[in-house]
Amino acid sequence: MPDSTPPPSPEPAPPHRRRPRYQGKNPRRFEEKYKEHNPGKYAADVAKVVAAGKTPAGSHRPILVQEILSVLALQPGQTAVDCTLGYGGHACSLLARLSPGGRLIGLDVDPVEQPKTVARLRTAGWGEDVFTPVRSNFAALPKVLASLGCAGADAILADLGVSSMQLDDPARGFTFKADSPLDLRLNPARPPSAADWLARATPEKLAAALQENADEPHAVLLARELAARRIQAPFTRTRQLADALRVILGLNLPRRDREADDDCVRRVFQALRIAVNDEFGVLDLFLRQLPGCLNPGGRVAILAFHSGEDRRVKHAFREGLRHGVYASASDEVVRAGPEERRANPRSTSAKLRWAVRA
Repeated sequence: MPDSTPPPSPEPAPPHRRRPRYQGKNPRRFEEKYKEHNPGKYAADVAKVVAAGKTPAGSHRPILVQEILSVLALQPGQTAVDCTLGYGGHACSLLARLSPGGRLIGLDVDPVEQPKTVARLRTAGWGEDVFTPVRSNFAALPKVLASLGCAGADAILADLGVSSMQLDDPARGFTFKADSPLDLRLNPARPPSAADWLARATPEKLAAALQENADEPHAVLLARELAARRIQAPFTRTRQLADALRVILGLNLPRRDREADDDCVRRVFQALRIAVNDEFGVLDLFLRQLPGCLNPGGRVAILAFHSGEDRRVKHAFREGLRHGVYASASDEVVRAGPEERRANPRSTSAKLRWAVRA
């Protein structure tokens, strides 16, 4: 007897889902910039963003690339280290100069961005034979080299700036232009967050951080007022802190230039970021260990972005020259030219210094 069971109904087609919409001509929120987050599919749109002197969302534009290549004078077959891999822009240029037969070791402490960059470089054709990524802070460079069987490197690059991917992503808490958790950690898995640090720092410690990390002229005033206000409401959000700083300035400095309020907020955020990540302590250790990581005649290039970093690099290179550790070093900083500053405003504060191992 034939089976009279009706055939199963076909699965309904999934409903069509339109792309996210945003208000206005261009998206303003980081997560809405879907074209910039997908440069392969929307290359023409991303090119327009770059041509306008802006950095596409979720990416980073390398600074002083040609000047760094000139300083490092890379040759095929050499071993180089990119101590701050970031988006991989400098790494791509270094790898091209090291081929054939060379090797680039790329360090980065950020567990969020590092896997993305490694995937991009692998897709670009840089395999395990030429590119070795390592999740590490650059202060551990001697241990990294030893673990890879390298006695030293022929060239070392350290870009000390925070990558645009970190600055622009509200979820990372580096920007006060969006309301997000007050975090500021380069490695989100490593405590404390900026909120925790700010909650525990004494007024004296906070004032010292504002002065030493950002040259904040109103450090004592801001530290005293922030410490008093956190008793009533701990600072846990970026916009909450930024608003409080503007109120403090308004109440205590009524004759100030109000247009400079955002500069003060940026300095405070910079000071907290440096404190939370112990950036100066890490840099000091790196500079002490640096000569031992270079082969004789090896070259190092360091990009700094504010006076606290640049002073340390300048002093370390001068001391190295005086003690015969370095054969030569830059007398003056190398800066981005007018064309690069126009094309990438974030290059304006960059200061490049270099040295050659004796």
